[in-house]
Amino acid sequence: MQVTETSVEGLKRQLRVVVGAEEIGERFKARLDEIKDRVQLKGFRKGKVPEQHLKRIYGRSLMAEVVQQTVDETSRQAITDRKERPALTPKIELPQDSDEIERVLSGQSDLAFDMSFEVLPEISIADFSSLKLTRLVAEVEDAAIDKAIADLAERNVRYEGEADRVAQRGDRVTIDFVGKIDGAPFENGSGEGATLVLGQGGFIPGFEDGLVGAKAGEDRVVNVTFPAEYPVETLKGKEATFEVKVKEVAKPVKPAIDDEFARGLGAQNLTKLREMVAAQLKREYDAISRQHLKRALLDELDKAHDFALPATLVDGEFEAIWAQASKALEQAGRTLADEGKTEEAARSEYRKLAERRVRLGLVLGEIGERNKIQVTQDELRRALIERARSFPGQERAVYEYYERTPQALVELRAPIFEEKVVDFIVELAKPEERKVSIEELLKAGAGDAPAAAAT
Repeated sequence: MQVTETSVEGLKRQLRVVVGAEEIGERFKARLDEIKDRVQLKGFRKGKVPEQHLKRIYGRSLMAEVVQQTVDETSRQAITDRKERPALTPKIELPQDSDEIERVLSGQSDLAFDMSFEVLPEISIADFSSLKLTRLVAEVEDAAIDKAIADLAERNVRYEGEADRVAQRGDRVTIDFVGKIDGAPFENGSGEGATLVLGQGGFIPGFEDGLVGAKAGEDRVVNVTFPAEYPVETLKGKEATFEVKVKEVAKPVKPAIDDEFARGLGAQNLTKLREMVAAQLKREYDAISRQHLKRALLDELDKAHDFALPATLVDGEFEAIWAQASKALEQAGRTLADEGKTEEAARSEYRKLAERRVRLGLVLGEIGERNKIQVTQDELRRALIERARSFPGQERAVYEYYERTPQALVELRAPIFEEKVVDFIVELAKPEERKVSIEELLKAGAGDAPAAAAT
């Protein structure tokens, strides 16, 4: 095999690989030897078919197979010998001339093909101690625990029906209803025994307001207008009338916050419930703080590294972002114009995001490789179990999917690897701790929503 570098331009490489006809012939002979003991043809005993007869019957298909295998093996060998690090799988260009192809397949000509690819850039990693990072720390206060427990009580409210009760916000009403547009019922516009809590916004805007003041047994007519962004196309912006029969009005009864309430939530008593809530709040605060710290770290790494990016990686990332954003707009029934953007501006913004993701991905990958950071099988197994649990009843199908889809496992491993590298950097960077209120923490965290998408 002969390998010649035919083009070098930045990160782009092009190689010419030539495999001699003699080597191709040897590979073909070896492949023929592999099958001759297994082939059984009429008129011949198994394993006794003459080689020339095998060539006449299987020669062309076997040679095509040998050529493809040779291309696969020699292209990988060329990369290995040159110690290249391709950004993506190299593009292979085989001969296009039919006469040349015929000569290769007949063993009369060398096999020559071209490889083109981009290599990963050489990256000089910044000194972690120079990164300016701050870890926000918020203490769990009694007021936050009180509010969380009050919210739990709110979610565990029960309702008691009262025959003469006048419906008010917060009450639960049970109704039968028939919706009509232009006097005619419309699809999925009717229901029996439906329940809704007035003021929670579970129905079309204006519908719940029309039931305030009603009593059990009362008939009401409620006029509404479907929102312009309503998900059902045929109902968007339409005026509708609902004929409603109120069957029950029930008042909310909040549970007393005491030991009995705590036991109903799985705690030994109210004191233990407060401890459980405090621990949960601490985990939530730590998660927000961690996400804020990670975003700050990624911003610092992005600023600290400037190197050429493989265009193929950036283009692929941009296309993925563009497709995701376009799908989100379509599902929301909106356009770029509704978002106050032109396509040109949006493409520019998303390309910058793609460049950031590729740059940070390469930096984190380089740091992980240099410091031998790996995702263990146990970590991968736990992640797979967690993923399977998110599809109740389909756990086995999820496991089987990952078993037969290597790329899916790669995608499952990637965020675990990223988090381990981030933890490694944070430990070396020694961020300064700053105590903040929960309000300050939440405000800081609100600006970190895109952090996960920034890598």
